[in-house]
Amino acid sequence: MSSLAAKATTLLDLHTAPALLKVVNVWDVISATVVADVEGTTALATASHSIAASYGYPDGENIPVDLMIEAVGRIAAAVSLPVTADLEAGYGDPGETVRKAIGVGIVGANIEDQMKPLKESVAAVEAVVKAGEAEGIAFVLNARTDAFVFGRDRDPADVLADAIERGKAYLDAGAPVVFVPGKLDEPTVVALVEAFGPRKLTTIGAPGSLPLARQEELGVARVSYGPFSQQVALTALADLAIDVVAGGGLPENVRRLN
Repeated sequence: MSSLAAKATTLLDLHTAPALLKVVNVWDVISATVVADVEGTTALATASHSIAASYGYPDGENIPVDLMIEAVGRIAAAVSLPVTADLEAGYGDPGETVRKAIGVGIVGANIEDQMKPLKESVAAVEAVVKAGEAEGIAFVLNARTDAFVFGRDRDPADVLADAIERGKAYLDAGAPVVFVPGKLDEPTVVALVEAFGPRKLTTIGAPGSLPLARQEELGVARVSYGPFSQQVALTALADLAIDVVAGGGLPENVRRLN
């Protein structure tokens, strides 16, 4: 088995294992190596919003796809862990975008549905699955439904029904896991796990989210942090600037991490 295929298999196994997969999202080589060096880290995930911001682009597929592929490839080349990439909605061609990502060492990806017509979204999932098969790896598609992201002003019961319908369709199309971002309460997580099966739901960690231990107990496969990890880092940078401008200096707990 090739090194890339082995990483893909490892990433898939991490999603199906009883232990919750916890990934802190990264956006460049230095953030990736810092997180990878933390004991207990088993995989990395990139954040499209954070990578785009680091190049001066707003989120939403505004960064050129080749630049995004180059960025995630640099991250994959810098660490020995499996790396899954946030590739937004696939930049107009999910299958080809994933093929390019595999070519630079990526073994999993988030692909958003943006609540496009279900038939179109299922076709995107199928294209990604076929791309992985063509490259000879068990590519870990984290098929994302934006039901809760786009449904904040709708009846929560209807939003949940949409998320379940779409998630089950993506699983049927070959995606191993489904990503449902949003601030999900416990009954919602329970309903999604019951609908998809254990270790097939991934969520995002946000202020007020269910504790990680509880999500593990409920059968969630993975929790990631999207752009929040970069916001934490930028908050620390802004706080330093505030202290310096005020006449202070470096905090005493600074560590040399590179």
